[in-house]
Amino acid sequence: MSSTVSSPKTVVIADDSASVRERFKAALEQAGHRALVVRSAAELLARVRADQRHLDLLVVDIRMPHSSGPDLIQKIRKLEGGVLPILVFSGTVSSAEEVRELARHGVAGYVNEYSAIQHILPSLAPHLFPDNFNRRDSPRVVLGIPVAYRVASTIAAALSLNLSQGGIAIRTSSPLERMAKCRLRFKLPGAKRDFEVDAHVRWSDPRAGMGLQFDRVDAADQLEIDEFVTSHFFQPRLREPEPAAE
Repeated sequence: MSSTVSSPKTVVIADDSASVRERFKAALEQAGHRALVVRSAAELLARVRADQRHLDLLVVDIRMPHSSGPDLIQKIRKLEGGVLPILVFSGTVSSAEEVRELARHGVAGYVNEYSAIQHILPSLAPHLFPDNFNRRDSPRVVLGIPVAYRVASTIAAALSLNLSQGGIAIRTSSPLERMAKCRLRFKLPGAKRDFEVDAHVRWSDPRAGMGLQFDRVDAADQLEIDEFVTSHFFQPRLREPEPAAE
């Protein structure tokens, strides 16, 4: 079983929404990390230019004033040479074509800016401590649903952290060993039946939980999972008024 290294990290939170900035900052600082908040593309680029050697992760809104989607990521890459891991707030992505373009610029993944504060660190941990996690490439939807998992004759229950088309992350303080096989049972919101899926553990951490990759899924269930993830991933953000001063 792997464990997350506790060394503090420095994360830039770039978003023009004060509530998003402060919620992510609070989650990181409660865990002992350093959070640098910026609210414009110009501030973000200036921060990367000045401090790139001391930064561990960028979490970016690609719809900040005076920036243009993937072009902002391209500008960052020109400054730091493709070294820094970058996450994008999923609500600021407008299309599947943008996802493909962001992938070409090496974006590491997506995070839901509306995540509850207790879900923020688990969603960032695979990118802060990449040696301890095996990441999936498809988009993830933050989702707190009951999940039962069975290993041999033992059945346990937990809540999910997020769902992708190829797997699910579960919050538990007693995760299974990496590569352990189990059978999952869960029900998506709005679904008429439970899904039963064979899976194995891809990453395991007592502070975050575990990530499971699907091995065998009924074709109809896989289609419903795919449609659920796709429909919930591209949800344009409702902008909030920015206060005159913080």
